[in-house]
Amino acid sequence: MIRVRFVSADGGETREAEAADGAILLDVAQNAGQPLEGTCEGQMSCSTCHVLVAAEDFPKLPRASEEEEDMLDLAVGAARTSRLACQILLTPDLDGLTVRMPPQHRDMQGR
Repeated sequence: MIRVRFVSADGGETREAEAADGAILLDVAQNAGQPLEGTCEGQMSCSTCHVLVAAEDFPKLPRASEEEEDMLDLAVGAARTSRLACQILLTPDLDGLTVRMPPQHRDMQGR
């Protein structure tokens, strides 16, 4: 199992979750009650599953595709370590991954 740490936008709350190798971070986040929408259902037409990856974990991720970079240009509160959770496939190399919810995140589904 791969451990993932979710930090609230204000840094005041941390939740941990475990997922199987090959799980998609967006699914893990939603199952852990995190406010990520992913309303495009993986079609790369939105940025509602944007997360800020911890600086020490960011180099462990594969490079973002051109399509993902285009979507991140539209994300509210994007930073240098921003990624789309729908594009992060969990592997053993990512065990202990820490992500933070963006400060300007808006939850359109009411979670």
